[in-house]
Amino acid sequence: MSTPDAPAGPDWLDTADRHSPWPQLSALVTGIGVSGYSAAAGLLGVGARVAVVDERDGDDERERATILETLGADVRLGPGSTDAIPGSFGSSRSGLPDVVVTSPGWRPDAPILAQAAAAGVPILGEVDLALRLRDPEHAAPWLTLTGTNGKTTTVGMLASILSAAGLRTAAVGNIGAPVVDAVLDPEPYDVLAVELSSFQLHWSRRLWPRAAAVLNVAPDHLDWHGTLDRYAADKGKIYEGCEIACVYNVADAATEELVRAADVVEGCRAVGFSAGIPAAGMLGVVDGVLADRAFVEQRRTSAAELCNVRDLPSAAPHNVANALAAAALARAHGVRPGAVRAGLTDFTLEPHRIQRVADVDGIPYVDDSKATNAHAALASLLSYDSVVWVAGGLAKGQDFDDLVHAVKDRLRAVVLLGRDRRLIFEALSRHAPEVPVVEVADGETEVMDRVVAHARHLARPGDTVLLAPGCASFDLFASYGARGDAFSAAARRLAGGAPHSS
Repeated sequence: MSTPDAPAGPDWLDTADRHSPWPQLSALVTGIGVSGYSAAAGLLGVGARVAVVDERDGDDERERATILETLGADVRLGPGSTDAIPGSFGSSRSGLPDVVVTSPGWRPDAPILAQAAAAGVPILGEVDLALRLRDPEHAAPWLTLTGTNGKTTTVGMLASILSAAGLRTAAVGNIGAPVVDAVLDPEPYDVLAVELSSFQLHWSRRLWPRAAAVLNVAPDHLDWHGTLDRYAADKGKIYEGCEIACVYNVADAATEELVRAADVVEGCRAVGFSAGIPAAGMLGVVDGVLADRAFVEQRRTSAAELCNVRDLPSAAPHNVANALAAAALARAHGVRPGAVRAGLTDFTLEPHRIQRVADVDGIPYVDDSKATNAHAALASLLSYDSVVWVAGGLAKGQDFDDLVHAVKDRLRAVVLLGRDRRLIFEALSRHAPEVPVVEVADGETEVMDRVVAHARHLARPGDTVLLAPGCASFDLFASYGARGDAFSAAARRLAGGAPHSS
C-alpha cells in the first residue's frame, strides 16, 4: 500500500463525489460488520487503497475478509488487530492513512480511533462516506430521521408513502441496506428514506438532507454517549445543512431546541407535528384525520386531509405521531396527499411492535419487545388503560422513576425478569408500592413460560398483558426479536397453541 506521492489529508475529501480522485486515497476501515464491509467494498470500488481491522474473527468476519482481500484490501482480524493503526500506509503522513472510516458503535475512545484523532487523521462514519460516493448526476436526495424511539416504524411508513407516489426508494441506514450500497446501486434511486442512529450521527459532519426529523429524545445509550446532553447533540446533527424542512415533535421540547441550534440552508422551515389540532405551519389531527397545515398554500386558513387515524396500522398515540412525522418528510419532498394516504394505509407494522399475539382467558397478550428503553415503554403503556406489565433486562444506564410515576395508575401488576429487574422493582417500591410485583429469576425452566404463567394469575378481565421491557434483551436473549418470539410462543402455549388473528 505504499504510495509516497499520495496527498496527506486530501483537501477534496469534504466536497468529494463519485468522480473525485479516490485512487489517491488510503483509507482504514474499522469494523468488518455489515456497514464496515460495505464501506470497504465501496472504497475499493472507486479505487482507494483500503485496510480493514476487527477484533472479531468468526466465520462471518472471515468470509467478508476473503472477499475484501480478493478485491485488494489488507484485512487484519482477531485480538490485537485494533490496538493501533496498521503500519501499512506509506504516505506523507508517515505511515498513517488519509482517512479512517469507522463503523457505528465504535466509541471515540477506542485506541485506534483515539490514535487517528490525535494524529489529525479525519474520521468519517459510513453514512458520511456514502454522501461523498454519490454520483453528482444522479444524487438522490435524502429524507433523514432519528429519535430515541419509533425510527424503524417511521422510516418504513416514509418508504411506503414514497413508493405509493411512484418513486424508486428504499429504507436504508440503521435499517435495511447500508447507505453506501444504496448510493452505489447501478440503478439510481429517486429519493432515499434514511434512518440514522445516535451512533451513526456521532461520527457525522454535515449530511445536507432534503428534510430531516427528530421524533423524540429520551435517555438511552447513556453508557455510550456519557450524558443526555451529548446524546441529544448527536441526534441534532441530523438537521445540519437541511434544505427544505426540519421536522420536530411539538410534544417534545428537546426536538424543537435541536432545530433552533441547527445550521441549515437559508429558507429551510421548522415544521412541527402534534397529536392535537395543528397550528399553521404544522401537521396534526383534526376530528380523527391527519391534517397538513404546513405544505399547503393557504395554511393559515385551510389544511390538506392526509389519512384517517382509524386506517393506520395502529391508532396508539405514538404510532399516530410516527405517521405524522413520515407524512411531514414526504410532503416536504412534494408528495401529494393521496400518496400519503395510500402509503400509510398500505403500511404494516413489523413484528414485536404492539403486536397482539394471543388471547388467554379473554385477555390479550401484546408483544412490544421493541420497547427497549423507558421512553418506548412509556409510550406503549399509555396505549392501554389497565396492564399487567412484563419488564426488565439490561437497563443501559437508565432509571425508571419517571416511567413508573407516569403509569402507576394503569398497572394491575408487574412481572419482572432480567439482570437489571431490581432497578424497576425499586422504582415501583418508591412510586407504586401497592402494585403487586413478581420477580422471575433465571433458571432451568424457560423463563417466558414462567413469566406468562404469573401474568395469567395476576390478570383480570379488561386487562392487557403487555411485554414492554424498557430494557435491552442481551442478558437473556439474542435480540429483542428473540425475546418477543419467546413471549409470543409462551402465550400461545398458554392459550392452547392457537395464535390470535385480527
